Amino acid sequence: MKYSVTPQAQLTQGPEGQLEANGEIPERQNIVLHGIQKLERALTSLRNSMRAPSTMGKGSKVVVCGSPAVGKTAILEQLLYGNHVVGAGSGGTMEDIYLGSVETDRGVKEQLRLYDTEGLQEGAEFPRHYFTIGDAFILVYSVDSIESFRRVELLKRESDTFKDKKEAIVIVLGNKGDLSDQRQVDKEMAQEWAANEKVKLWEVSVTDRNTLLEPFTQLASRLNQVQTKSPFPLPGRKSKGTPSDT
Repeated sequence: MKYSVTPQAQLTQGPEGQLEANGEIPERQNIVLHGIQKLERALTSLRNSMRAPSTMGKGSKVVVCGSPAVGKTAILEQLLYGNHVVGAGSGGTMEDIYLGSVETDRGVKEQLRLYDTEGLQEGAEFPRHYFTIGDAFILVYSVDSIESFRRVELLKRESDTFKDKKEAIVIVLGNKGDLSDQRQVDKEMAQEWAANEKVKLWEVSVTDRNTLLEPFTQLASRLNQVQTKSPFPLPGRKSKGTPSDT
């Protein structure tokens, strides 16, 4: 299957809470690309944002969360732009928002608003407002850190407490799958946990962009199905056991 992911823009939380699109970012924010690279990315984002394909879906909010240094920002940068440099430190993320369109398995382009959240230190609580706004959650851990996997387990339990208020899709990414000699999280154990939790889990690596495409394509496809599902029955159909009006 051919996968298609197109960047549209990057929004960054400003000092007063406003969102700035590809503009000057405060120094305390995460700045990944500089100079000509930043200009080229801004121009590409502008061109893509001006396109309005008739097959574009409604759009969904996707929250990306996990411990610090598991590669959340690297995953998004590599997925959308394909230019992440492995080993290049990006500093701590406060909150960045990326816009991208992902072609679903039905050929419809689903717009995703990807919230790149701050890495959670040990003992820190995940901000509750994300659970109320997110249509989907991507829980990220690093295969070379068992602590980061424990944090994902906790985030999944926390997300379950909000299911009565808002049904959301959850997927899990085990990043740095190429670091086999430093592995702390057993692959079979992680997959068994995911099966018990009824979530999809992929091991990925920013060194291989192809590993990122399938998870995001499947996520976009599921989100698109949720949005297009009608809450009303088709006219003329009657449920079994329901008497007709006379």
